[in-house]
Amino acid sequence: MKPAQIFHQYIWIINTLRAYRKLTLEELNQKWMDDRVADGNPLYRVSFYRHRDAIQDMFGIIIECEPKTYKYYISNQKVLSDDSIESWLFSTLTVHGVLADSAAVKERLVLENAPVGEQYLNTIISAIKSNHRLLIGYQKFGAEGYEKVVCPYALKLFHQRWYLLALNDEEQMRIYALDRMTKVELTDKSFEMPAHFSAQGYFSEYYGVLTDNTPMSHVVLRAHNKTPNYLRTLPLHPSQQEIASTEHYADFSLDIRPTADFLGQLLSYGDGIEVLEPLALRVKIRKMIAENLKRY
Repeated sequence: MKPAQIFHQYIWIINTLRAYRKLTLEELNQKWMDDRVADGNPLYRVSFYRHRDAIQDMFGIIIECEPKTYKYYISNQKVLSDDSIESWLFSTLTVHGVLADSAAVKERLVLENAPVGEQYLNTIISAIKSNHRLLIGYQKFGAEGYEKVVCPYALKLFHQRWYLLALNDEEQMRIYALDRMTKVELTDKSFEMPAHFSAQGYFSEYYGVLTDNTPMSHVVLRAHNKTPNYLRTLPLHPSQQEIASTEHYADFSLDIRPTADFLGQLLSYGDGIEVLEPLALRVKIRKMIAENLKRY
């Protein structure tokens, strides 16, 4: 069986259990056959168990069985909504499967551009897996290019661009955009990865990829008109909490380092977002808006 067909079966099982909550193997098999997932062939118990194990290994999704009802269910639904690579992979493969089945209507599907810099992903991921240093060629916008050997720590996808978090030879953590790289080569020199390093933890106080020394702030935002619904369905940060709500606006609090990435996102909402606290951030946003108005 082709890998694409196997992935399609994994995705079908996950989505069906999400939709129906709990199903016996007999009920799941009936829906499997009704949807002709495997050309009308049944979902045998041994195949289901094999798929269940693979789903846990690949996506971190645990499918358990209730002893009394013999119904199967996803016991850790939260994993499907967090920021893990398993969640992202599941989402990506789901979209891929839908689009693969939609070739007949491709002229009616409008997509964003694919992330740039993906040509270097294989080499970078190989270096991350083996803890080997990378030789990269790099050229910032409006600057001369250079080459540098770095220790690759993590990759992050942000606004359709891939970024590499790496330790440079000055023992400083830096962010390198893959679309600014001119070469990437795997070296034979290894490095020791800190045992307790967490990429999720490293970026946890930030929005985006800029990780400078901006102080932590307790930010309170007022979202006007329809903007509260956008923040509710796609929070800006894991610390976001809705603290007040009226017919016309809702207030949200975040504990975050308000870097340029975060400020840019706030400005993208136009008059739908108002910074209430801290006062220094409110003044900063006001000055940025005033500078923008000078161009008009």
